[in-house]
Amino acid sequence: MPTLAAVASQNFRRAACLSVCFALAGNAASQTASIGKYNGPGGCASSSCHGSIQPKQITRVSQNEYSIWAGQDKHARAYQVLSNDVSLRIGRILNLKSPPEQNEKCLACHALAVPAEQRAQTFELNDGVSCESCHGPAAGWLGPHTVKDWENQSPEQKAKLGMIDLRDVAIRSHTCLHCHVGTAEKFVDHQMIAAGHPDLTFELNLFSAVMPRHWKEPRETPWFGAKEWAVGQGMQLRDSLQRLARRARSSTWPEYAELDCIACHHSLTAPKDSWRQEAGYAGRTPGVPAWNAARFVVFRYAAAATDAATASKLDSEVATLTGLMGQLSGDREQIAASAERAAGLAHSLTSELNDRPYDQAFTIQVMRRITADSSLSLLGQRAAEQAAMSLDSLYNVCRQNGAPDSDLQNAIAGLFAQVQNPSAYNAPAFVAQLQKVGAALGRGAGQAGK
Repeated sequence: MPTLAAVASQNFRRAACLSVCFALAGNAASQTASIGKYNGPGGCASSSCHGSIQPKQITRVSQNEYSIWAGQDKHARAYQVLSNDVSLRIGRILNLKSPPEQNEKCLACHALAVPAEQRAQTFELNDGVSCESCHGPAAGWLGPHTVKDWENQSPEQKAKLGMIDLRDVAIRSHTCLHCHVGTAEKFVDHQMIAAGHPDLTFELNLFSAVMPRHWKEPRETPWFGAKEWAVGQGMQLRDSLQRLARRARSSTWPEYAELDCIACHHSLTAPKDSWRQEAGYAGRTPGVPAWNAARFVVFRYAAAATDAATASKLDSEVATLTGLMGQLSGDREQIAASAERAAGLAHSLTSELNDRPYDQAFTIQVMRRITADSSLSLLGQRAAEQAAMSLDSLYNVCRQNGAPDSDLQNAIAGLFAQVQNPSAYNAPAFVAQLQKVGAALGRGAGQAGK
């Protein structure tokens, strides 16, 4: 991890880039011509902007955001990862024609790999996943956002200059999911996973909580974390369904990364000792891995608590899709069409979740529904992992709003112990721990939600 001195040195090296900011602030024509250009993080690095080592109280922001990113955030070192031994081995296995740090497939998510014509002279690819990866190309708004009137501009006005409205939870989640689920240009497929790249998992609230925070607490209602969780779940379901539809119509199919990996990649036991043999293959051909339903398994409870009619339609469409995917050789166009219909329903529900109010009653209701659903354990380790992450996120929302409960916290921690080794995942053991969480929820924090 870079020291504060190293960050300060880097800030000084890049401070010259700040001149771009003032040039844009004073030249409207340049702003118009430069919208869409990526400057790189140097324009943010001055101590009078976002590069202060210590937080300041003189403006709405702390002004140390760049320093936190550069010194503590793994996104700042995403490009450097491409040169380590694991990445080099992945490159050899995949027979890449160029080293990972030069390969478009790797750079798509490990750097801000925009076309050359969109790069300003100050742009450096080796900055990794930098400010503009999330906030949008800065050339159009770098200058304007330093003036007092900027806060009076609407998100739509700012978007016209290239700034992404990350205060909108749906937009923020979708921005993360460009890499954490993937797009047509950015993806992790079965070949990459087989070569050693980690599978992609995501939970917006939890992932945000473990990041080094370079933003202030949201100014929304106290139960904002429940909104982060619910909207994040909906967006990752929608985006993953859109990805499935694309893949079903692509040249490579079936794409095994869409299936439950651990249905195949698990420790083998005698049939009489196998919980998988006991559970059977309801709804799919024996021996065929199930569709990875992890992104649906807990979202359905947030959806049902918000719009029961649309949630019921989504349940029905997902059941259809699950059946089609359970054949392995199912009709590709039917799979794509079903995934698109489900994505549309997920989008509608997520829009409602993005607009609704949140409180303790909603949060506890969803937690109860998750802990009461023993069937989710049979959907695989990834589904169980998503349930564990969700319960942890929702418990922390309760704790932050004055309802700590050590028994509940310890019971949820036990869920993570059940999913930390994917190949050894045991559904009955996970259910037993889930029941302990439900019992603790009934005794403690959940009482207030009745």
